Amino acid sequence: MPERLPMSRRTVLTAGAIGAVSAALPLGAANAQTTGTSAPGKPAATAPRLRFHEDRTFKVIQFNDTQDDERTDRRTVELMEKVLDQEKPDFVVINGDVISSGCETRLAVKQAINNVVQPMESRRIPWAVTYGNHDEDSLPASGVDEAGMLEFYRSYDYNLNAENARGLTGTSNTIVSIASAAKKNREAFALWLLDSGRYAPENIAGQDFTGYPDWDWLRMDQVSWYREQSQRLEQRSGRKIPGLMFIHIALWEHRFMWWGGVDTRTPADAARGKARHRITGERNEDECPGPFNSGMYNAILERGDVKGVFVGHDHINDYYGDYYGVLLGYAPGTGFGAYGLNGAERNRMRGGRVFELTENGDDVSIQTRVVYARDLGIDLTANDQPMQPLPLGPKQQSI
Repeated sequence: MPERLPMSRRTVLTAGAIGAVSAALPLGAANAQTTGTSAPGKPAATAPRLRFHEDRTFKVIQFNDTQDDERTDRRTVELMEKVLDQEKPDFVVINGDVISSGCETRLAVKQAINNVVQPMESRRIPWAVTYGNHDEDSLPASGVDEAGMLEFYRSYDYNLNAENARGLTGTSNTIVSIASAAKKNREAFALWLLDSGRYAPENIAGQDFTGYPDWDWLRMDQVSWYREQSQRLEQRSGRKIPGLMFIHIALWEHRFMWWGGVDTRTPADAARGKARHRITGERNEDECPGPFNSGMYNAILERGDVKGVFVGHDHINDYYGDYYGVLLGYAPGTGFGAYGLNGAERNRMRGGRVFELTENGDDVSIQTRVVYARDLGIDLTANDQPMQPLPLGPKQQSI
């Protein structure tokens, strides 16, 4: 993982004020309040509506960690375009770390974002993002925080990101509903897009995090928000609505699943985890959750509606498995400008994850696989190939 920045702007913590972890209002939320165009957690009323096809299928693509500046590696865009043209998805999520610290101006931030959303916009494919730990790394130079980025994202015709809900930790926690093929007003599936934050604070109660992972974690108010919204969906629909959740930073349960236990780290333990949880794919680096277990997995297990939690953050992992009835997994890093494997293999893992959903009565089956750059005729040379920024549209120029 790249070196962290000194302080998370996601929450305010003072010595001895541990209760502020979930109570503080993030600066991004304060700066981008709703304008009445959408309910909290919902895309704007004018946003495209998603629906299963007549054959009861729906396809989602997860890209991850495009993570570059305004001179995006051209192969990142090539990979996205080739995956979209081959798979023809109905929805795309870029699951965190859309840009990197290299953006030194407001214009550079807009250009870096524009480079990686144009593949969807030009194809009229609905899309949304979650936020990762690197999205605000350019803030000291560019002056653009997550709230500013959200305004820019929402200026695109096919974006489905929600505005911020006052008092809820994170930027643009969003529920995207997919309507049934049989009845257009009947909700059949939900896509949960949550902001898992950036970095842990320097300390809590005067204690630092030396020896612990220093990434961020989902706050308890976000877990409560998921439970409350899940219950409302059930009350409104008369049944639990199945769904998938996308967050950038892994849950602790991702690590537990791989090793088949909490404190285990041997090949035999990994073999046990792989067999028990039917794990498929590669693990080439440690999972990097935050120092605290958020409780989100427990809430998901209790509610029984979210069928899978998929993350990014750790670019060279692409495994997934069934952890006690909930799919937990990764999409590999998509961006060629970000770190990858060592040496000549640097770009072997670049790709995107495909989810094929099939509606069957009140249930929806989920099949998932990864599409790799190496199978699409894309140059995998371990170098950088920066491109000139793509032109901004009139609406994006005006923001």
